[in-house]
Amino acid sequence: MEALATKMMKSEMEKLDLPTVPEFLEILSESGCKLWACKLAVDMFHLKREDLIDEIEDILTIGEFYARANMADTHIIFV
Repeated sequence: MEALATKMMKSEMEKLDLPTVPEFLEILSESGCKLWACKLAVDMFHLKREDLIDEIEDILTIGEFYARANMADTHIIFV
């Protein structure tokens, strides 16, 4: 079921001419956005720092994320 949902989502993204997730993250990073990974997701999927893309600035807990998200001119995008 997961593979079917992924295939369908990729197809819909292509129809809308949207960048792939890796392309989108690259665009964000090159535009000066800071990228953080969610500690809960990293732990849940048994990932390590080296499994993440180089552009990830840090792995944050939800508390750390909220503290940073409370700053002026902050916009949040979940990918």
